[in-house]
Amino acid sequence: MFTGIIEEVGSVLEILAQPTGVRLKIGCAAILEDVVLGASIAVNGACLTVIELGSGAWSAEVSPETLRRTNLGELQPGSLVNLERPLRANGRLDGHFVLGHVDGTAQILSLEALGSDNWWLRVQLPAGLDRYVVSKGSLALDGISLTVAEITGTTAAFTILPYTYEHTALRGRTAGAHLNLEVDILAKHLEKLLSQKSA
Repeated sequence: MFTGIIEEVGSVLEILAQPTGVRLKIGCAAILEDVVLGASIAVNGACLTVIELGSGAWSAEVSPETLRRTNLGELQPGSLVNLERPLRANGRLDGHFVLGHVDGTAQILSLEALGSDNWWLRVQLPAGLDRYVVSKGSLALDGISLTVAEITGTTAAFTILPYTYEHTALRGRTAGAHLNLEVDILAKHLEKLLSQKSA
C-alpha cells in the first residue's frame, strides 16, 4: 500500500519491447536506498515490481493490461515519473490509502498559474469513475494524493501547492496529457456493500 506522497521524481532511461508488454528502466537515487529485487515501487501511481537493480537505476516489466489502463504506455526516454515506495507498517499515513491499482486515466484540461507559485489543475474524469469523486475527497493522480477542490459533472479541479508542483512530475505536464487515476478504495467498497444490501 502507498500513501500518495511522492518521494522522488525519476526519469525513464530505456523502454524495451517484450513478447508481452515492455520493460522500463528508470533512473533515480533516493528510492533505491533500501530497495531489493522483488520489491514494489509505484510509478505514476502504478505498482510495479523491481526485477533488476543497477547503479542509480532499476527495471520493471509492464504488462499489456497495465499499458492499456495507465499512461505508462505513453512514456518516452526522458519522461519524468513520480516514484513512491510502499508504506511501512510503522510509517505515517500522510496522504490517503493508495493501492497502486490504477482505475483509468484523466486528461488534463488545464494547468494554470494562480500566483505565488500555486496552480489550478482541471481534469476530465473517465466515464463511470466520477461517481466516486466528491468535493474535499481524495484522489490519486499520477500517484499524488490530492484533495478535490471542485467537482462539476465529470470535471474535477485541484489546487496544486508550490511544494507539490516542484517535487512531482506535474511540473512537466501540460493540457492534453493523461494522468493515472486511482479513486478512493473506500468509496468502491461502500458502493458494493450498499448495492448488496439493497438487492
